[in-house]
Amino acid sequence: MPDFQKNIDSILEEVKNSSAIGTVASYIPELATVSSAKFGIHLIDANQQTYAAGDANEAFSVQSISKVLTLSMALGILGEEIWKRVDVEPSGDPFNHLSLLEQENGIPRNPFINAGAIVISDILVTQLKNPKEDFLNYVRKLADDSTISYNESVAISEKETGFKNYAAANLLKSYGNLNNKVEDVLDFYFHQCSLSMSCKQLCDTFYLYMNRGKCKRNTSYLTINQIKRINALMLTCGFYDEAGEFAFEVGLPGKSGVGGGIVALLPNKFCITTWSPGLNKKGNSARGMQALERLTTMTELSIF
Repeated sequence: MPDFQKNIDSILEEVKNSSAIGTVASYIPELATVSSAKFGIHLIDANQQTYAAGDANEAFSVQSISKVLTLSMALGILGEEIWKRVDVEPSGDPFNHLSLLEQENGIPRNPFINAGAIVISDILVTQLKNPKEDFLNYVRKLADDSTISYNESVAISEKETGFKNYAAANLLKSYGNLNNKVEDVLDFYFHQCSLSMSCKQLCDTFYLYMNRGKCKRNTSYLTINQIKRINALMLTCGFYDEAGEFAFEVGLPGKSGVGGGIVALLPNKFCITTWSPGLNKKGNSARGMQALERLTTMTELSIF
């Protein structure tokens, strides 16, 4: 195996000197308060050896990365039933666009665009007794870390400014693809996006997608076939309308969030998280994309 610590130390220096910093998301006001100078990277390998550099232990808002976790929880509860309400195709559109939703009769293209994640949220609100509490406990168990929590300030900020999400939820409701009250579903959705985690905590949580459905404690949460499907969705739909570019440049399944985080993995080998709040025009971390391209090029490790 490569010398991962040497690799990420080198990448840290290279990326910190990059001029392509990107722009911190401001449409959720609370996210705009984070410095664009932040950069963290953490990697865990199949033997649970860890390697870190930069701001890897500083918590940030994971945003859309949480969509992988809600999908996993819903899939674990209902299995293949969920695919009746959400599709598995790349959208080719930004994450918050609504035009396809109307064209396709209220069935979102995939569970990682906002409309699709809202449908998954509706499923969990139906299935769970205490949705916010139960989901948080699920994530804590995956990571084996009871300190993970929601950032209530971010959740409130999203609730006050998430007008397109209200539009998406009401459109879904009009097509009969939302069973609960719009306000209840969105309250859960805004909280899941407000999860506050560090690069290390995200690597610990996403370890099971690299480890055939088993978490760090070797507890099985998903079947190998379910992991296969989720990893396939991360590869084809995990980066909004830049998923093809990420597959082309990096060559790993992964998921990004507008808080500047990116999680990516090579099955049976490693899971890696980067955090840099500055986003490119497609809403993905500019320096995170650079860092992961450098890693797979440097180590010659990718799914391709």
